[in-house]
Parts: sequence; structure tokens; C-alpha cells
Amino acid sequence: MEMKGEERIAASREVVWEALNNPEVLKQCIPGCESLEQTGENEMAATVKLKIGPVSAKFNGAVTLENINAPESYTISGEGKGGVAGFAKGGADVSLEEEGDETVLSYEVKAQVGGKIAQLGSRLIDSTSKKLAGQFFENFKTIVEGDA
Repeated sequence: MEMKGEERIAASREVVWEALNNPEVLKQCIPGCESLEQTGENEMAATVKLKIGPVSAKFNGAVTLENINAPESYTISGEGKGGVAGFAKGGADVSLEEEGDETVLSYEVKAQVGGKIAQLGSRLIDSTSKKLAGQFFENFKTIVEGDA
């Protein structure tokens, strides 16, 4: 599954960059996130509870930040295991560009699922993924603009 998009945020690129690297901010933005803790310089451990169609699962996984070019771009990748429900793994290339008083956050996401979740069908998985990504960026924009 692949997805692209962008979000206009009324804040400076530095403020947006700091928020993208703050585990507390990310935890508030990720739908279903129960915990997100820094485990290394560019690594975090996450627990996320999701319901996709009839399947509910709690995913435990790791998140890594790579290709860091502060304050312009990075790649965030992760993999989570949800027991009998299966697994999810993927990543996003994120870039920030200043336009006046705003920052344009662009993203390109690639993700894979396996196990019971994969049996639900690509249409349901794609629509759920788009909805979750939309919620993440809506939450992120609200938090960053509120703090800016």
C-alpha cells in the first residue's frame, strides 16, 4: 500500500521539526497509541491498539528515524507484531518546506500487512490506512498550531 499527501501547518519549520521528533507529541497524534518511549538516539518502542474491520489487535513494535536531514526531512520506519492478528510494517519519507509563515509537511508512505489482517482485503486496509493517516496529521496540525 502506498499513500502520498501534504499538510499545511501554521508554524515555523523548526517548531514542526521539533514536534516530529518529540515522542510525547507523536504519542498524542498516533491513533490508538497506548505508549511511545524513546529507547535510543533515533529509536522508539510503541504499543498501538487498532481495530480494522472485525479484527482488533494490539501491536508492539519499534520505530526508527533514518536519513535525518534536520530540519528538512527524515524517514520514519516501523514494524509491529499483533499476535494472531498478524503484523504491520512500513515507513514514511517526510519533508518540510517553509512557505511564508507556514510549513508544508509532505509525506510518502509505504506499508505492508500480513497474517489475519491481510485476509481482510486491500480495499478495507487501504481505506483504514488513509483514515488513520488523516487522523494522525489532523491531530499533529492541531497540536503544533496550538503550541506555535
